[in-house]
Amino acid sequence: MSHINLVKLCVGADTIDDLAGWQRQRAAQARKAGGDALPRHVTRMWPKQEQALLAGGSLYWVIRGVILCRQTILRLDEVTGQDGIRRCGIVLDPEIHRTEAVTRRPFQGWRYLKPADAPRDLPDGRAQEEALPPGLSAALAEIGVR
Repeated sequence: MSHINLVKLCVGADTIDDLAGWQRQRAAQARKAGGDALPRHVTRMWPKQEQALLAGGSLYWVIRGVILCRQTILRLDEVTGQDGIRRCGIVLDPEIHRTEAVTRRPFQGWRYLKPADAPRDLPDGRAQEEALPPGLSAALAEIGVR
């Protein structure tokens, strides 16, 4: 089975480091509460293409209008909120992989992303470099320089 990915806006984060810090903070809270410390994103809708996501899909994060990184999707957990509504917890591998910068217009929720349309991971040497400022990444991606 071929896999599919998701793309999601990373609201509230200005950098990849912001995302990683937020996930570390949530992991520490989960450990204290006796849960697993894997990062997760809780969303209202359950993906219809669940099997394809779990066949090797990733969640690509859009930070300030630019896809900059991804995390492998490990599983989907049912989460019931205090309001009794069933939601989907997208459980992610804690390792954040930096990708080529690709601009994305704002959108609500998440979108499917075919593997052929997904930005490539940065080579090992470049993944260790300090990330460019989001505005510069967006400008370079806009003109096709990755």
